[in-house]
Amino acid sequence: MGGVRRVVPADFSSPTLPAWRDHTVSLPGFCLGDGQPLTDATVNLRRFGPEGAPVIVVLGGISSDRRVADVGDGRAAWWPRIVRAGGPVDLDRYQVFGVELLPGPGEAEIRTLTPADQARALAAALDHLGIPQLQALIGASYGGMVGLAFAALYPQRLKQLIAISAPHRPATHATALRGIQRRILALGIETCRQGEAVALARELAMTTYRTPEELDWRFGHDVVPEAAGQPYAVCDYLKARGRAYVPKMSAERWISLSDSLDRHRVEPEAVVVPTTLLGFTSDQLVPIADLDGLAGALPNLRAFVRAPSFYGHDGFLKEEAVVADLVTSALSEPLSCCPSELAA
Repeated sequence: MGGVRRVVPADFSSPTLPAWRDHTVSLPGFCLGDGQPLTDATVNLRRFGPEGAPVIVVLGGISSDRRVADVGDGRAAWWPRIVRAGGPVDLDRYQVFGVELLPGPGEAEIRTLTPADQARALAAALDHLGIPQLQALIGASYGGMVGLAFAALYPQRLKQLIAISAPHRPATHATALRGIQRRILALGIETCRQGEAVALARELAMTTYRTPEELDWRFGHDVVPEAAGQPYAVCDYLKARGRAYVPKMSAERWISLSDSLDRHRVEPEAVVVPTTLLGFTSDQLVPIADLDGLAGALPNLRAFVRAPSFYGHDGFLKEEAVVADLVTSALSEPLSCCPSELAA
């Protein structure tokens, strides 16, 4: 097992804007793992960087989209300090694809799907685009689960996997918390108050993404309200985060993706491609002990970094220097063997 690497400050100089292009790939007849067809079987991708360069796919959590890098269009990217020209995922050197997760916004029903379904859809989209092999798949949170599933299903198509805050199976505690969120969302659908339900479920989710220590540091010394029912500062913060999420996620799509997290299962022994793992010791949703178990069972573990963080599960978004060091090291170090040798 790889040791913990020394973390060095990342160079976050101003990036130049990359070339980019959106792709929409229709997958007629695509069925989910339960055998049901997906009515809106369309994968939306955004390609960054120079055409013809080695290809990296970058996937994030269930709130992520194809805007993984900043293209100067005024719309927020979710990982712009990691995926940028001259950065850890260098858009001068690689073609990078950001991907919209299924089900898309046009799918109005709650669907039963798994990260393996996402991996199969990604493989089909890459086939359509004429991309037989990836230089790397970098996945964080749910995206890391999809990455593990992709590596298990298609080892010959992947040179290496970098999985961040992503286990091979969900923690029961995390499933319990997400189950409460799904019941809030279902109640909102039943009462035609979907927006309020999405906001409230997001408030609960935020308490699991961050650490008690961070919330106490930010809000623990605020004034107590005068009367019962009046808001506390931490509650105002959570309500603001909930309201901001309503335009970004429907209740039905969130139930589908949340349930998909809890259906995730990958046998570590099936992930034969060279794999680098990063976990945060304060993560409530992905306990570091679960990643210890994954790391110990992977056949071709390159490195496992266990990092402290004030931010818990959101460490993959907030701990930019840690992530940058890990990704830079993984992409720069030569691979010990190729996937075709591993799969033979």
